[in-house]
Amino acid sequence: MKDMSIKLGDFGIAKVFNSTKSRAQTMIGTPYYFSPEMCKGETYSFKTDIWSLGVLLYEITVLEYPFKGKNIS
Repeated sequence: MKDMSIKLGDFGIAKVFNSTKSRAQTMIGTPYYFSPEMCKGETYSFKTDIWSLGVLLYEITVLEYPFKGKNIS
């Protein structure tokens, strides 16, 4: 932003889990940020958010995506 602040938002689908061990299977979002579990169509947990954050931090630092491909697999 012009005032040098950084804003980070999530424009995806939000789910509230009953516990931290809950798992989801929704596959909506930008494939560049999908975790390996999501690419394989497996269930995933909050750890997938950490993966996506890592991809985002890499992208901000290097100014390119860490993984490139013509399809999800």
